[in-house]
Amino acid sequence: MEYAKLSRRSLLGLGALVATGVAADAAFPASATPLSAEPADAWQRLVAGNKRFAAGRPHHPRQDPAHRARLVDTQHPFACVLGCADSRVPAELVFDQGLGDLFTVRAVGEVLDDAVVGSVEYAVEHLHVPLLVVLGHSGCGAVRAAISLVDGSSEVTGPVDTVARAIEATVRATPRVPDEQRFLAACVRNQTTRVADELTRRSHAVATVRPRIITAVYDLRTGLVARH
Repeated sequence: MEYAKLSRRSLLGLGALVATGVAADAAFPASATPLSAEPADAWQRLVAGNKRFAAGRPHHPRQDPAHRARLVDTQHPFACVLGCADSRVPAELVFDQGLGDLFTVRAVGEVLDDAVVGSVEYAVEHLHVPLLVVLGHSGCGAVRAAISLVDGSSEVTGPVDTVARAIEATVRATPRVPDEQRFLAACVRNQTTRVADELTRRSHAVATVRPRIITAVYDLRTGLVARH
């Protein structure tokens, strides 16, 4: 799901980019300056990098000492990724990006608090990222805990209870299906949508600057990110 309209020029720009990950990445040379202000270009770059990662052919770009030195006094990330803190879903690896490319914010289950919202606001208002991606992942333990909480099948205590209860509304709003894995997958998708909606309500910067927002889910098995 996306939350902002693309310009006609952005859509045409997508057609100009070749489909292969190698060629697409070549359009974005190593630089410490902004590479593109177009959200469509930013998303295409993430897609190309994810395809390389999933295929086992990552470039690991822009990680050399010279590029690191260029970033000492400045940064121009082309996207902000709000994802789960799960150790299996590091955005820079999943999207095969380098130093300074992504402004990454991570919280279990993508749950929002003031610090998370403030971090996203910084990326949008001060770093001027054109694209915000809310990234969930298959088999999310935080969402599973929230399902167990709603079902009453297990007791969640302590700080983990806070996380599960923050996702409880998503679980209750998701239509039930008999298959547990399908229901979990639906809850994961709906959690990213709910977080994106909540961001626009809680963040003045997101609501006024209106970066393009994309919700997506990373598949732990295939390594692919699918927008929904």
